[in-house]
Formats: sequence, structure tokens, C-alpha cells
Amino acid sequence: MPRMTVNDRPVLFDMDPETPLLWALRDAANLTGAKYGCGVGDCGACMVLVDGEALRSCLVTIAEAEGRFITTIEGLSPDRAHPVQQAMVAQQAIQCGFCTPGITIAAAALLRRNANPSEEEIKAAIGNLCPCGTFPRLIEAIQRAGRVVRRLETISAAPAPGINPEDAAAAVPALRVDGVAPEQP
Repeated sequence: MPRMTVNDRPVLFDMDPETPLLWALRDAANLTGAKYGCGVGDCGACMVLVDGEALRSCLVTIAEAEGRFITTIEGLSPDRAHPVQQAMVAQQAIQCGFCTPGITIAAAALLRRNANPSEEEIKAAIGNLCPCGTFPRLIEAIQRAGRVVRRLETISAAPAPGINPEDAAAAVPALRVDGVAPEQP
């Protein structure tokens, strides 16, 4: 049973070790921000941070994630205060929202490495597919978030999230916290 830290919580997944991390997060941990898009690593909708690196969770098994630190969109900033989240809202860079969590995760990883990326660096780092056509606004949002990270700009707060982070990780049989199955309601 693979152990890892998900959104700063140690967990033990009581699942087949070859289960893709995406399905462990969505089905066992009820963390549904990472989306199933293509299943072959092309679209980026399932992006999560693994030890700070943006990876497609459909391509990583929970055995490969063992002992690592996983951050999902729910754990990036539960109050939506992360500069990328703020800038995505402020720049109206969100359309349908399906690809938004993956793009946000990829942008957060980029800004952690380089808080002043060029347009070319953003395009290279954000390999996510977004059929809504918001890519020009996404670039502007990521550049704006970089200015926030560098403390050159501030953004008014985005609306409060509609769900308590603790509620997002409801008790499910396959998830174990600190090696103990959560209490069932």
C-alpha cells in the first residue's frame, strides 16, 4: 500500500500500486480538481505537483509516487490566494474551467522556478490543451502572477471557495490517513 503526502497530509492508499495517481486522488481521496482528459499525458488536465514538479497524474502510478509530496489544485491554496489563481480570475482567463486546474498547477511550478518568465517560456511550460481559446489571457495571467510573486503588483482577492477543504476529502474506503481508515459517516 503506497504511502505519500497529499496536500500536506500523510496518506496510505489501499489500492493496487499500479493505479494511476489520478484515479487514487479522484476516486479514493475525493480530490477531483485534477481532471481526466485524454489518459495518455497529452492534455495536461490531470496535472499535479509531485515534489514541486508539474506532472501528469494519469502517467504516474501510486507506486511511483510513494514517499513523495503531492500537491493538487485543492492543496495549492485552499483559499484561492495563490498568485496564479488570483491572476486567472482577474484576467478572466477561465472559460469552461475543465483545463484550469492543470494549467494553474503548471503555471505555479513555472513561477516557482522563474518568477519572470517570457511569453516563450510560458508557452513551453504550459503544454496543456485549452480548446476555449483563452491562451492569450492565460499568458497575461501568468505574467501578472509573476509580478505578484516578485511583489511588483497586488490583486484583489478572488471569491471564497464554495467548499471547505476538509469536506473535499470525504471518508472513502480506499484512503487511509496515517495508516488508519477514516471513520465512515
